[in-house]
Amino acid sequence: MKPHERQPQIEAIIRREGEVSVEMLAARFDVSAETIRRDLGNLDALGRVQKVHGGARRRQLIREPSHDERKIVAAEAKAAIGRRLAQSIQPGETLFIDTGSTTLAAAEPLAAIPNLTIITNSCRLAERISHAGADATIHLLGGRYGADNAQTTGVAVIDQLQAFRADRAILTVAAVDPDQGAMDASLDEAQIARAMIKGSRTLTILADSTKFGQHAAYAVCAIDDVDVIISDNQLDKAHREALRVRGVDLWT
Repeated sequence: MKPHERQPQIEAIIRREGEVSVEMLAARFDVSAETIRRDLGNLDALGRVQKVHGGARRRQLIREPSHDERKIVAAEAKAAIGRRLAQSIQPGETLFIDTGSTTLAAAEPLAAIPNLTIITNSCRLAERISHAGADATIHLLGGRYGADNAQTTGVAVIDQLQAFRADRAILTVAAVDPDQGAMDASLDEAQIARAMIKGSRTLTILADSTKFGQHAAYAVCAIDDVDVIISDNQLDKAHREALRVRGVDLWT
């Protein structure tokens, strides 16, 4: 049996049983333990399973830490993603931008672009772009205030979004999987992201490589709905190829 035939079966066993050992899989498929370790390594790299000592287990849905904890994770990659985003934005565009440490990292580069219109639920983003001297028109959406992310959420935000249309929705998410799509760990944030997508002409996802292969509880969109993903150079070859096959433009 070829690896590309065996690995989906291994994944199915782990999803069904929760956790399995290398020895059990080696006996099940009549291959060496080293072959199974390579299979598990590939599945782990793709985010399908989680390797543990002596075997592998089903991946759990991620829970996002606080904003202060998130902003120091992959900080250099997020800054580079923000600069790459700004290079693609034309003066005069109208943008939906949601809350996130990666979108916040794009604030200063975006502030240098003339005549933008920005609709956001992120108080930090609105403040940072304004303080950077931008001439942007900023619409800060009002709603239930969340202190950790300095954001507004809830029905009021979603209702207000219906009054706007944008050239692009620019979103940061908790997890990206080429099969499962983009996901968030917060129901409120996922609902706002979906409303922004509905009112925009194109969708750009900002996601550093640590977000790939992860899974979160709330669906944002299918991968086929994404026009562009901006990530970093550490994104592995398997995910790059999976995005190419699905027709998603990847910028790094």
